[in-house]
Amino acid sequence: MPEQSSAAEAADGAVRIFVVDDHPVFAFGMSSFLESIDGFQVVGRAGTEDEAVDGVLAAQPDVVLMDVDLGAGSGIEATRRIVRAAPGIGVLIVTMLGDDDSVFAALRAGARGYLLKSALPDEIERGLRAVASGDVLLTAEVGRRAIDLLSGARTTGPVVFPELTHREREVLDLIARGLDNQAVARRLVLSSKTVRNYLSGILAKLAVPDRSALIVRAREAGLGRDAPDAPA
Repeated sequence: MPEQSSAAEAADGAVRIFVVDDHPVFAFGMSSFLESIDGFQVVGRAGTEDEAVDGVLAAQPDVVLMDVDLGAGSGIEATRRIVRAAPGIGVLIVTMLGDDDSVFAALRAGARGYLLKSALPDEIERGLRAVASGDVLLTAEVGRRAIDLLSGARTTGPVVFPELTHREREVLDLIARGLDNQAVARRLVLSSKTVRNYLSGILAKLAVPDRSALIVRAREAGLGRDAPDAPA
């Protein structure tokens, strides 16, 4: 169950923050750190996608500090659901994942900022204050990558399943070739858990019920045409 405080308990004028991370020690440590900062109030914590959405919508914080990888769920999908239901709530992603696909999937889902967990404490504090004020926080590196992506988008043609990120299409193509999650993980140098998260997101975005139906649809669209890879 999500942990939360009532809105009345928040200090007057404080930035009200909800922490979402599936690692309890990190979530507790981050919450304690934020509570030590003058003007910050942690009003809840959650460790799964559904708990995050339910807890955030109930607590109505100013900012959600969101991890991307939430075990069986997705912080990106949680962000999309939260922003769709309550667009006034700002989401700041703080994660270990710094690849382009994770960054831009989070921004497309409605996140207002993106930081890595290696960020310094004062960077996290500044990020939360910026997002709470309605600003968008992009580090210099992420900003450069955004410009590169937009520049490249002008010269590329239509893609299969444009609602998917590039990484999700890579995962889907390998699944359509007949690879299992572990083989996909080895090929893309990901964890099996991350592949499961990608698969869950793909199924939701394409509104297909299961892996078999997903493979059929992917092959009909032209993915997975190559022969399956030999087992590693």
